Amino acid sequence: MSRLKKFLRSLAVILLIGGIVLFLLIRWSFEKVSLKEPRIFGVTYVAGFAEKFGMDRREVFLAILDELKAKYLRIPVYWDEAEPEDDHYDFSEVDWQLQEAERRVAKVILAIGRKLPRWPECHEPPWVKSQNQDSKSQKLLEHLEVVVNRYKDHPALSRWQVENEPFLPFGEDCLLFGGGFLDRELELVKRLDAHHPIVVTDSGELSIWVRALKRADIFGTTMYRRVWNENLGYFTYPLPPGFFRVKRAIAEFFVGPKPMFVSELQLEPWGPKLLYETPLEESLSRFGTSTFRENIEYAKKSGFDEFYLWGVEWSYWLKLQGHPEMWEEARKIIQSVP
Repeated sequence: MSRLKKFLRSLAVILLIGGIVLFLLIRWSFEKVSLKEPRIFGVTYVAGFAEKFGMDRREVFLAILDELKAKYLRIPVYWDEAEPEDDHYDFSEVDWQLQEAERRVAKVILAIGRKLPRWPECHEPPWVKSQNQDSKSQKLLEHLEVVVNRYKDHPALSRWQVENEPFLPFGEDCLLFGGGFLDRELELVKRLDAHHPIVVTDSGELSIWVRALKRADIFGTTMYRRVWNENLGYFTYPLPPGFFRVKRAIAEFFVGPKPMFVSELQLEPWGPKLLYETPLEESLSRFGTSTFRENIEYAKKSGFDEFYLWGVEWSYWLKLQGHPEMWEEARKIIQSVP
């Protein structure tokens, strides 16, 4: 019994200290991380995702630039598209996107690596899939070197993003390579290009950010509100906007302050099927313009002032189907900031 009492007493002390620390961090977060007026609303654009809806990828991109007037974009450079064969490259699409962005004085985050935005997350070219991890890693580093050297002096480039949520096990056949290899990727990019900051991202709801934040020049978080899980079905995270301010305070307590932004602000439904396989009425029933506005207001209270909208391809497709409301909401929010 004496051992049990000692254990319970120690546990009570730990919980008490932990509670005090959490209280102080929450209080500090509300004092130090004040609400800010949004200064940037950008978009993430995935050309291949637009094509899944049967749309022309370049038409959608030009509409983002010319109709939405987006001046800040995040674009992935998929390994399987840029290097379809070993040491044979095709940068025609990324070249064109950056050229059009430059013409309109827009700034681009280029996301590079193996695990990048949009399902299946890991975008490996077929020729590398059967190779072991050591060989894949070396080929990926060679690929990154080519990409960075090609675009490091491009006027439209504003930041690099290396991998996407590299500590979150999510995706199809998407084994994580770990922090050690991520460090090698980051060191390579910094050595090749010392002038552009590097973004490292992490899940807003499912991680504590410390590992990503300590490696980043700029940290990016996702912000999803209503999602789907095979065990729980549809559900909304019961998290107030202050949750993100607390997480920021905790991460910065261990790492120190760094610039942060929302790299994916959910503006499309998340369901059991891929969005382009979901009937229009079903997707609209799960995510309408009222949900769009609610997510925007939620984001404004989160303590961040820079947001990249996630779902612009779907919004444009809805417009083509006779439902322009979501596209118009995106246009208004993007143009609401100088």
